[in-house]
Amino acid sequence: SQPLLSHYEKGIRECGLDFVVKVADYYDVSCDYLLGRTANRSGGKIEIADIPGEDDSVTFIERDKAYTVSAINKKLIINSLNIIFDQLDKINNKGLTAESSAYLMASVYAVFRILYTSNPKNPLGIFSVPEHIYKARIRALLILSESNIENLAAGMPISEYKGLERTKFFELSPEIITEQYSRLSSSLFNLIQNTEAKLYNSNRFI
Repeated sequence: SQPLLSHYEKGIRECGLDFVVKVADYYDVSCDYLLGRTANRSGGKIEIADIPGEDDSVTFIERDKAYTVSAINKKLIINSLNIIFDQLDKINNKGLTAESSAYLMASVYAVFRILYTSNPKNPLGIFSVPEHIYKARIRALLILSESNIENLAAGMPISEYKGLERTKFFELSPEIITEQYSRLSSSLFNLIQNTEAKLYNSNRFI
């Protein structure tokens, strides 16, 4: 009934296993997918060989030693970025592309600088912004870029950039993403799942 479905949606009541199975059958997905245990609609867990990448011409045996957590995450991030920038190209909003790029570049810069400077023997000439200045400013840049992205995406102009036109808003869903990016979608879904797992367990270091 509608009232019972409403209780499920609001978390007032928990649905039984039989209901989960019926919904999974109705939408032709696995129960694990419904419960957030996998980003794969069929319930299969992603394997490194299933993730497309720029080195797909290399055989599994040749790359076996390089199939590490680093290799998997690299593919997930690169494939997800390909989806993001393809969507930005379709929208064709100069401000959104600029601010999204600024946010991502600042994130990469911050990670690289931390890794680079972890060895005190590495020459610091590669960076022009002093250590005591960059940390606070990189965080400020990330916050500012994120705010600009949100406002531009909501249709509000920022400085010289025009807000996103309502006729060009992003129209996406898991089904659309899977259809448009059949080779890359599993990477994005797994990146989302992995990140949200960390968000839910963000108190593990406290």
